Amino acid sequence: MPKSHGFRKNTRDKLKKSVRERGISPVVRAIQDFAVGEKVHIIIDPSIHKGVPHPKFHGRTGTVVGRRGRAYVLEVPDQNAKKLVIALPEHLAAQK
Repeated sequence: MPKSHGFRKNTRDKLKKSVRERGISPVVRAIQDFAVGEKVHIIIDPSIHKGVPHPKFHGRTGTVVGRRGRAYVLEVPDQNAKKLVIALPEHLAAQK
């Protein structure tokens, strides 16, 4: 069988919810609001397929730089570079 080269390859465990978290995520997560300059954690919600950042950014922390429609533009450090990541609020969590 040929190897899959899709966007979600090698993420079987990373993009899997625990047994108690399964199902539809709460609406509050979709309507949360972040200000420019705020620090947020990128936690991909596998039940929502739109606006998902690349899986390599799962678990990282970034700074909100701006907005694009309903999505947020984040600046995430990646080794010596700073990458711009676009993600919907369902995949973000405020830093405590």
